[in-house]
This record gives sequence, structure tokens and C-alpha cells, in this order.
Amino acid sequence: MPTSPAPKFNLRKHPSPPPSLAAASAKLCALHSRLSLSSRLPIETLARCLVDPTADPDLSFNNVSLAILGNDLLGNYAAEAILCRYPRLPTIVVFAAMEGYIGPKTLASLAREWGIEVAAEPGGEVDPGYLQCKRVEAGNSEVPGVGGLLRKEVPALEGEKSKGKVFRRGIAGRTMDDSHFGEDVVIRRDSDDVSGSGRGARTNRNNEDKRTTVEAASSEFVKALLGAVYLHAGRRAAKQFFNAHFLSRKLDVGSMFDFRQPTRELSRLCAREGFESPVARIMSETGRMSRTPVFLVGVFSGSEKMGEGAGASLDEARIRAAVAALKGWYLYSPLEFRVPSDVEGVEESGWKPVMIDGGEVVS
Repeated sequence: MPTSPAPKFNLRKHPSPPPSLAAASAKLCALHSRLSLSSRLPIETLARCLVDPTADPDLSFNNVSLAILGNDLLGNYAAEAILCRYPRLPTIVVFAAMEGYIGPKTLASLAREWGIEVAAEPGGEVDPGYLQCKRVEAGNSEVPGVGGLLRKEVPALEGEKSKGKVFRRGIAGRTMDDSHFGEDVVIRRDSDDVSGSGRGARTNRNNEDKRTTVEAASSEFVKALLGAVYLHAGRRAAKQFFNAHFLSRKLDVGSMFDFRQPTRELSRLCAREGFESPVARIMSETGRMSRTPVFLVGVFSGSEKMGEGAGASLDEARIRAAVAALKGWYLYSPLEFRVPSDVEGVEESGWKPVMIDGGEVVS
């Protein structure tokens, strides 16, 4: 009995490749194997992670829902890893470390390392192994004369509006309603993002004007992939994926400090903790009368040396010693620690809460 021919689809009518084409994509199979993803993660879901909402506005086919889940997982895993490893870090340094681990530039770099290529233009006829997005045209900045977006300031009080003043929120306020990196979150409520009634009828006139950068689309793909791993392979597989691809990257947290008045901050730290007032002492020197003298100064609290630093002058060495003492305090890390996600769902895990520090010194 002759079989009826398979129906032919006009792929050019689709904003993104149909899921049925994912299994035939060599790029998707290679990516699945390259990342050592679980066999429980369908190849169709991996293809969906590569579809940006600017390419396909239908929430049933793009990666928006997966990216939201992956963003929350990234923030949770990165925050607990940083705070449990360095419980005394100042808040501003925590924000910088979070951006170093899971920031948009880091995620975009990670996607490039995985071999993700971006399609020149999205469409149903494009290989599902390409990242589908509509790119922003070069040279079109949302702020005239600036190559990016300006941070929105908090409006001033009624009495200060006439003076043309605005207020910048403090560090404590940035931990409440902002992003993982202490930045303002812009919530867009577009009523035009409703999907169509059918696969072939999925059109959105306003979506044609929405474009994104390759960096933003790549970061959303990485978030969506982590969310897909969590949904299909489970919590343990998602945590292993995060440890293998994110925490394994070397991040120099010590270089993220920027002390304005290190000697003053050190004095206030000692006063808060009940230590003796810090005293700077010359430990060694050479070439005092030459053109290139070197002084080694140590900062002591009683008989305890808190830090030391070398410089071409006594003031420089004293400041370097104070900075070293502050870094030695803030970069304290316990020898053994467990993050909360490691014992999640485990009965009688013997969980021991991590140390809670009094916070950074406000000078």
C-alpha cells in the first residue's frame, strides 16, 4: 500500500525553525554532546533555548520562560557560593563578584566558548543550531551621544525638584529591588506580546521593531539552558552544570576593592571589633638617601600584625599596609563550608549555618 507523502511546510512563513527539525540538526547534536548534557534533555528543548523573543514572540517557542528560571538559579547559586566562601565581603564587592561570575559579558563569553554562532537573520529555514535573534543596527544608541543606556536616578523629593537635584540610592537600597548586580531593573509590560492562534499565524507587528544585541541574546541563551537542565535533568544536574561552567572560572576578588581612605576604615574596623588601635611601624628600609628608596611598613594592633606593604615613601607603604590589612579581614574564608543548595532535600544533613558578619565599615 503506497504511503502518502509527508506534508510540505513553507518554512519561510515561520519566525523560527519548527521543533520537528531539531533532531536533524548536526549543530544541535554536536552542542548537546560538547556540553555533556543529560540524555533526559530533549534536543527540541535545546533548540528552543536558542530562540530569542525578538526572533519569535510566541512564548511556547522562545526561551523566555526558561531564561527566567535560569536567571533565578544563577543568582541563587552564585550568591550562596560567594557569601559562604567570603562572609565578610562588602556589598559593593559582592555585586562586582556576581557580575564577574554571571554577568552579561561573562555569559556571552561562555556562549562563544561553547561554539554558539548567531544567525544572520532568524527564520524557519535557518538551521536550529544557530542562535536566532534580531540584531540591533549598529550606531543606534538609545541615548544620544552615549553608546549605551544611562542609569536612571531616583527622583528627588518635592522640595528639591525645583533645584534640579536627584538622589542616588545607597548600597543598602540596591539589595532590595534591583538585579543581581545592584542595577535598576526595567520592567516592560507590553500587551502586544500575546502569541497568535497557530504556528503559521504567529505574527507580531510591534515585535518587528524589537531588536537585541548579540551579547544580550547569548546571555539569555545560557540562562535558558541552565533552566532547561534543571527542568529535565533535575536539581543535582543543574548544580553540577553550574559548578563546571561558572564556579570553575578563576575570579580575582581581591582586585575588586577600591578603598578611598584605608587608614581611616582600618581604624574604625578595629574600634568596632574591640581591637587595639592600629599602629604603623617601619619593618625595614633600603636606599633612604637614594633616588629609589623602598620602605616596608607593617600595621600592628597590639602585638598582632594585621598587614604589611612596601612603597617608595613612608605614606605609600603605610597606605598599602592598611589596604592589605583590610583585604585580609574582608577576604576571610572558612576552611570548610557548605552552601544551602548542597543539602537541599537531604534529610539529617547536619547543616551548619555559615558565619554572619557585622558588615563592612562605613567611613
